[in-house]
Amino acid sequence: MNYPMKTLTSSIIEDRHSSIYIPYQLLRYFIKKSNSKEETKKPTMFSPKFYSIFTVLIFLLLNPSHAQLTSTFYSNTCPSVSSIVRNVVQQALQNDPRITASLTRLHFHDCFVNGCDASLLLDQGGNITLSEKNAVPNNNSARGFDVVDKIKTSVENSCPSVVSCADILALAAEASVSLSGGPSWNVLLGRRDGLIANQSGANTSIPNPTESLANVTAKFAAVGLNTSDLVALSGAHTFGRGQCRFFNQRLFNFSGTGKPDPTLNSTYLATLQQNCPQNGSGNTLNNLDPSSPNNFDNNYFKNLLKNQGLLQTDQELFSTNGAATISIVNNFASNQTAFFEAFVQSMINMGNISPLIGSQGEIRSDCKKVNGS
Repeated sequence: MNYPMKTLTSSIIEDRHSSIYIPYQLLRYFIKKSNSKEETKKPTMFSPKFYSIFTVLIFLLLNPSHAQLTSTFYSNTCPSVSSIVRNVVQQALQNDPRITASLTRLHFHDCFVNGCDASLLLDQGGNITLSEKNAVPNNNSARGFDVVDKIKTSVENSCPSVVSCADILALAAEASVSLSGGPSWNVLLGRRDGLIANQSGANTSIPNPTESLANVTAKFAAVGLNTSDLVALSGAHTFGRGQCRFFNQRLFNFSGTGKPDPTLNSTYLATLQQNCPQNGSGNTLNNLDPSSPNNFDNNYFKNLLKNQGLLQTDQELFSTNGAATISIVNNFASNQTAFFEAFVQSMINMGNISPLIGSQGEIRSDCKKVNGS
């Protein structure tokens, strides 16, 4: 028997409030269709058909985010939200070539702490005693908050109290990648905003640029992302900048050896040593991708093949002996389409990390603070 699964899936994910009611309706649908078309073969609790249905329902119950987020979440309440976000990002890009990479990074740093709940955007004050903005990975590094505020203002003017800041981060990341020459995709929406910040979580959960590949892999696994996600999402370093302080340990005294990181290309090393001299400013900016710093493409992976990864965690993807990441890097370096497709799927996977849904959290009127504070 053939069931219209596309229609069913759409009806499942459109419901924003109940993770129990919809699977129950699905079960009734299957049984009704079976009764009407195969009266002599009704599904019972002991039939293979019943167990197939039961498996689908259990998956939906145990993975509520998949049943709640949908690209059409605002189709009736704020149908122009995607274009509003894109327009503000495009305006910001005219004066700041770094902004697209910065906005993409905000979404990443938000989702790795408490899930994709816009906790990163909360300023210190009121009940927020420790802001994630002041965590080590974000302090004097994460940027683009002013653009997020501009997006929120524009969205509120059009659709007051409807669109969450968490969804704005997801939409801004997609617009940033697309506007920089990368892929576009239908962003899944329906997240709500968190009520708390988690600075300690930001300090421990967000990958550090000097960590080993094993540690970074473990941090990705902790939020449900696999090795393919790790490599694909690292490809976001195809645009943007990195401060000297995040990689200068590779340039002169790597791991206490008194020598540079041996995986650094010698010509590239000389350039970086000139940009980031010993005892120089740790805030000097360097292109994460020296070949096309403002474009979203697969040159990041081509650079790794030439030992031109800026951060230790970048180069480790290709230079760690026996690592499962090596073959993925080779594939993405030779096939930009494969990278783009994998990146889109990994962004969707990351956007599904523990979202607040239904009546959880709130829709902030100001992304910087909890309502009423």
